Amino acid sequence: MKTVVAGALGECAHVAGVMNFLRLAEAAGWRTVFLGPAVSVQEMLKAARREKADLVGVSYRLTPENGARLLGDFCEAADDLREAGTRFVFGGTPLVAQEARAIGFFERVFDGTESTDMVLAYLKGQAHGGLAQEDYPQTTVERIGWKSPFPLLRHHFGLPTLEATVQGVARIAEAQVLDVISLGIDQDAQANFFHPERQDPRARGAGGVPVRSADDYRALYAASRRGNHPLMRTYSGSDDLIQLAAMYVETIHNAWCAVPIFWFNQMDGRGPLGLEESVRAHQELMAWYGERDIPVELNEPHHWGMRDAPDVIYVVAAYLSAHNARAFGVRDYIAQLMFDSPPGVAEAMDLAKMLAALELIAPLQRAGFRIWRQTRTGLLSYPLDLDAARAHLAASVYFQMSLRPHIVHVVGHTEAHHAATADDVIEACKLARRAIENALHGQPRMAADAAVQERKEELVEQAQVTLAAIRALADHGVADPLTDAATLARAVTSGVLDAPHLRNNPFARGEIITRVDARGACVAVNAAGRAISEEERIAGLGINRLF
Repeated sequence: MKTVVAGALGECAHVAGVMNFLRLAEAAGWRTVFLGPAVSVQEMLKAARREKADLVGVSYRLTPENGARLLGDFCEAADDLREAGTRFVFGGTPLVAQEARAIGFFERVFDGTESTDMVLAYLKGQAHGGLAQEDYPQTTVERIGWKSPFPLLRHHFGLPTLEATVQGVARIAEAQVLDVISLGIDQDAQANFFHPERQDPRARGAGGVPVRSADDYRALYAASRRGNHPLMRTYSGSDDLIQLAAMYVETIHNAWCAVPIFWFNQMDGRGPLGLEESVRAHQELMAWYGERDIPVELNEPHHWGMRDAPDVIYVVAAYLSAHNARAFGVRDYIAQLMFDSPPGVAEAMDLAKMLAALELIAPLQRAGFRIWRQTRTGLLSYPLDLDAARAHLAASVYFQMSLRPHIVHVVGHTEAHHAATADDVIEACKLARRAIENALHGQPRMAADAAVQERKEELVEQAQVTLAAIRALADHGVADPLTDAATLARAVTSGVLDAPHLRNNPFARGEIITRVDARGACVAVNAAGRAISEEERIAGLGINRLF
């Protein structure tokens, strides 16, 4: 194990930065030796020799003039150690760091503007003199490992014109705050990319960037080839799914696929396919990405949550998602967990819902099928007031860290007000990163709360009832009802899977009634407002073969 010794030099008593550096060193696998404040030149070098240090961290945060003199003395006295192979780094205020750089002795000089993951990357040996393009992993799973214990940050970005979006992508990449740029593309790009005759020029740019050719995607990807070289991904679309996927992989090296089971079709008005037809198409898309060893995320659960479905249906949708991903050959599955949805749910009950979902899907993990946790803030939970929204973003991300996610999908604080600009994305990521750092420094174990655990167990038990009901809908001889497109479509048309927002829907019943109860949980209720179990709700659907 390599050893790093570090302390504040001379008369400097400020050691918070030193301690933070050593915490990161421990996370990167170093043995650390803290020398404390006000360490003399000779004391620091004596400790470096005694501990056989591979790396010596020097800090000074007082006046630049004094720092320049002291660092000059230190470098002269330490030259023999450096010649013998010991590495030296400096950390201090920007003005003192400027003096340290001028000396030319230190391998790296940190002035406090570096992101935590950049410092961690250095300590992991991924870069000595600053990160180059080849230092940034360009696949999702590799980048998760490279960034650990910090999660990847993902954020949507797409402006109404291609030119503005290209410029914004470049600015975001140069800011080095985001690991994954999720291109927000307009509706015609999702539904009608290969059908210009179906496109509506008046709707150009509605909901995102109007990409109309493979070269448009190439231009967006090229703009990201700077800064921290973020990964890029985009929506799966709602028609010509395989054709779109092939283009995404060729042009933007799609980091992972995000696809639903039941949505992006005629049921939600976002595509031309019918319900059962789209279920099959989405399963084929999972298989296509699985064959190419590209991760797949099923954004299914939150579509139900955003339509005020009860928590148990969210949990059931989470299980169906992972089950289908594994069945159709996905090797790396990204489980998306949207917090703060529907608005009004209590944090404790929200956490219980996520824990129930994770507990149900955990047995699916095995060699050849890995589960990666991705958390996010609910789209509909943001207040219009931007100051309040900033607070909500930070608080939500901090709470999400109780699940130790591998990816945090940062939903910008401007969500309720306007589409995020590049500057908005950068600000939102900085807010999220600080909340993440705070959580990693010793967050309480919120998942251990008794009320959270009680609700989790309740949801796990009730979800099994709903899953059994779906299985009972299958035709005789169906090997796996939970992956059979006809059975899954029937789960919606029969009302086993339902949400209040689906009223008057051509495929779903929309008869379910939900309320946020006194605990803050979203539950199904009867016409009188009394909470009902899944057994009682499903029994009332009038489907003879269920039980």
